[in-house]
Amino acid sequence: MTVAAIRKKLKMYVDDVDDKIVKALYTLLEDDIEDSSSFALTKEQLSILDEEHALHLSGKTKSYSWEEAKEIIRG
Repeated sequence: MTVAAIRKKLKMYVDDVDDKIVKALYTLLEDDIEDSSSFALTKEQLSILDEEHALHLSGKTKSYSWEEAKEIIRG
């Protein structure tokens, strides 16, 4: 059975199963679920953001309004 088929089968099962079983499954998988939903930047990424933010605040880099950004993106 493919992973896609397993996912589909599990989703259908969870949608129809008793609430008690859903809670038990969540308890079993809770640590993994929480780890996969967390997001953290590396020190290097934070440093880059800090530098870019400082340049923005000092006016040394060009800033765009939301409308200007949309126009640039749309071409």
